[in-house]
Amino acid sequence: MVAEKGPNRKQEDRAPGGFPGVADLVSLWGMSQLLDSVGLQASLGRLARHIAAEAPGDCPVAVVGIRRRGEVLGRRLLPLLVEAGVPAQHYGALDITLYRDDLTTIGPAAVVRGTEIDFDLTDTWLVLVDDVLFTGRSVRAALDALTDLGRPKAIRLAVLVDRGLRELPIQPDFVGLRADTNPQNIVHVKLVEVDGVDEVELV
Repeated sequence: MVAEKGPNRKQEDRAPGGFPGVADLVSLWGMSQLLDSVGLQASLGRLARHIAAEAPGDCPVAVVGIRRRGEVLGRRLLPLLVEAGVPAQHYGALDITLYRDDLTTIGPAAVVRGTEIDFDLTDTWLVLVDDVLFTGRSVRAALDALTDLGRPKAIRLAVLVDRGLRELPIQPDFVGLRADTNPQNIVHVKLVEVDGVDEVELV
């Protein structure tokens, strides 16, 4: 289920600039639930199909999720990519804590979960997965972390929710849901593996 305001748009549309993803532009005012469990799974299915459509055939596909919920979403994408005809040869989880630009502010409160990538990133077509794209700073940190581990042939960004309000020139390649927000909003992605329920909420 997707909460939206305004004219309905086709679920399989491409966003402006050719970026694949659902083209639903969701107005959040007065809304609380953006996706229920069915809508979340449908969004992941569309992400997988769009990724498969863009994946090259001449290099291995790798999926790397940003810890914590991006890691879970990345793992969920693996069987969906198989169904879409493009199985990922590699999967990993990336911890970006030590690459954050606010690390000095967080200080002792920072929690390092560790990176688990046991393959060579070099020459892979790598899909970086996160739950919510906001300012772009987490993705910037992830890119720094990845380039310390190898040199992928290409890196593509897949996010479940793009809430806008970017502070850095970073844009997603694959989007599950686009949502208009204001800076005071919080978008909570809840996943069964972490939270016991699948849904995306606006707070």
